Amino acid sequence: MRLVGLTGGIATGKSTFAAALRKLGVPVIDADQLARRVVEPGTPALAAIAALFPGVVGADGRLDRKALGALIFGDEAARRRLEAITHPAIRAATVAETARLEAAGEALVFYDTPLLYEAGLDGTMSLVVVVWAPRQAQLRRLAARDRLTVTQAEARLAAQWPIDEKAARADVVVENADESVDLGPRAARLVADLEAGLGRRLPGGAPARY
Repeated sequence: MRLVGLTGGIATGKSTFAAALRKLGVPVIDADQLARRVVEPGTPALAAIAALFPGVVGADGRLDRKALGALIFGDEAARRRLEAITHPAIRAATVAETARLEAAGEALVFYDTPLLYEAGLDGTMSLVVVVWAPRQAQLRRLAARDRLTVTQAEARLAAQWPIDEKAARADVVVENADESVDLGPRAARLVADLEAGLGRRLPGGAPARY
């Protein structure tokens, strides 16, 4: 089975592209969904988080994401301690889901995660697809979507690798500078190329672009 990493940056259109892949019938493992699953009540990861960050589990036994976010936002050391708990749990869940899809006979599966490079997962993928948009477009879309100031939007972007750096490392770049453009045809063309064994970097080392 070919496991393809799908990543991007905040407000680049990665989720929209993932939805287009699903419409084509291609399985997409959503790392964010797995991240929520591994911290459900009763899980070892949630117990470890509760011990490390008192007060982030509500009376209903569920993780209070807002309270946790307030503790780790802008605190690099705290974020890394949290990731030391969640990343191994997410990796284990990913392995289990990948094995399930392979047993079901799937030949092509995408792994959708915003922090693929940050978590060092790119080396575990057959290849990496980055959904790219110019940084100024990211800022504009993010500020409008989440009702943020430019300063707040800049802080959110600073928590991830620059999108241009991700694109430079990718095997495939899906361009989404114009959000009015339907990404469906680009998803269909990419899937067709991958199923044909294509989709690697172009001669000279540049990523293939869609």
